[in-house]
This record gives sequence, C-alpha cells and structure tokens, in this order.
Amino acid sequence: MKTKILLFAAVLSFLNFSIAAEPPVAEKDVKIGITGAYIPGGFDSTADAYVVVNGIFQNGCYKWKTAEVVNKTATLHEITSIASVSQGMCIMVLIPFQKDIHLGQLVAGKHTLRFLSGDGTYLEKDMNIE
Repeated sequence: MKTKILLFAAVLSFLNFSIAAEPPVAEKDVKIGITGAYIPGGFDSTADAYVVVNGIFQNGCYKWKTAEVVNKTATLHEITSIASVSQGMCIMVLIPFQKDIHLGQLVAGKHTLRFLSGDGTYLEKDMNIE
C-alpha cells in the first residue's frame, strides 16, 4: 500500500513539473490589412487628429497590438496596423476589430492617409485639416 502511495505521489510531482516546464506560448507580430477607415471631420491644426479603422482577424489567435504612422511628407501619411499572433490552439472564427489611430497635430490642408497591408496593397483616404 505504501509503495502505491509513493508511486502515485511521484507521478503527481512529475506531472506538475512537466506542466510548469512548458515554455510560454510564442507570439509574433504581423502586419494586417484593414477593411475600412472612418475619417472624422472638423480637425484644425491645433487639435490631435485621429481615424477609426476596422477589419477582421482570421481567428482567435490574433489581437491588436499597435499602429505605426510614418509621415512621408507634411501631407502624406502611411499607417501600418500590427497584430500579435499567438502560436497554439485558436478558436477558428472571424473576429471583427475596431481601433482608434492617433495621428497627432497635422498642418492645415488636404492630407492623404495610406493604410498599408502586409501584402503590398493599401487603402487610401483623404482628410481635411482646417
């Protein structure tokens, strides 16, 4: 009886050790495309401008991380949306997302916003700053 209890305790301690020793789930960053962008009006050169983007994640392993804004010129801005993707078991369902992207203060005039995808395509919208 004592041997069975010791054997059972050894198996349990081994299981706990093997579960704790598993490495954390790896994540990688990927560029994602957006399906639409809402460009609010009424911004002036003293206000912080922003846009609202939306899209669809391919599965439950995707989560929004950040947006990178590169000001190519004073009126041309390239925006890349980044998601982190965990490597592991995922729910296989399309997941919509919507996020605000802050552009900061922009000079007065017509601005071109280019939303870059990971595959080389882009969505382009105009924004007027008063």
